[in-house]
Amino acid sequence: MKRHYLHLVRITFCCILVAMLSACATTGSRDPADPFENFNRSAFNFNKAMDKGLFNPIGELYDAILPEFVDRGISNFFSNLNDISVIVNDILQLKIGQAVADFARMIFNSTIGLLGFFDVSSNLGLPKHREDFGQTLAKWGFDSGPYLVIPLFGPTTLRAATSFGMDATLLNPVSYVNNTAYLSGLMSLNYIDFKADLLSTGDLLGIAAVDEYEFVKSVYLQHRDRLVHDRQDDELGEEELMDFDDYD
Repeated sequence: MKRHYLHLVRITFCCILVAMLSACATTGSRDPADPFENFNRSAFNFNKAMDKGLFNPIGELYDAILPEFVDRGISNFFSNLNDISVIVNDILQLKIGQAVADFARMIFNSTIGLLGFFDVSSNLGLPKHREDFGQTLAKWGFDSGPYLVIPLFGPTTLRAATSFGMDATLLNPVSYVNNTAYLSGLMSLNYIDFKADLLSTGDLLGIAAVDEYEFVKSVYLQHRDRLVHDRQDDELGEEELMDFDDYD
């Protein structure tokens, strides 16, 4: 089943490439960072429609059924799995001290925190860090490339999209589950939990933005720039910033 999962990732990358090539002929964008604006706006509107018609109702049902501590625990569980890729990218970025701290965080959460269901490490002074392969490439001088909106996943850049292959596949323990039912269940649970956590962001966009597409693009690119340069975000609340991290 691992081959099917990797095949899905390859299809995603192929879709990105096809989208970029098809958009080249109809770009018309005045923003150099967003040369594929026509396609990106179509993908953005598609994602909005899918959220409104499908994922938001599922997310609301998910939130209604699960007690808050269970919802938070599931998010913590997948966040703990993500710490594996964080540690690897710490090392690739030569942040050795942070890698040691993140390794300790993962050990405490995986043991005392019951496989990461409880985030005990934050209370021990070991905060969550967010490092990915896109940031690693930035560390070594790779340009961010064009802004992209991927159907069903949301905003990214060509450089940040490498995380789909490295962080979400090679460094994600879920991708190595060979049982079809378990793999499908874990992937579905992770995605539903992710979409449920985005519900508050949708409300924020409706209130804050006249052109929601430009608002999301601006905030996302600023957020990625802060991550690359290890600066703190200050324009959105913690929940919304976590949501943009989940898009990466």
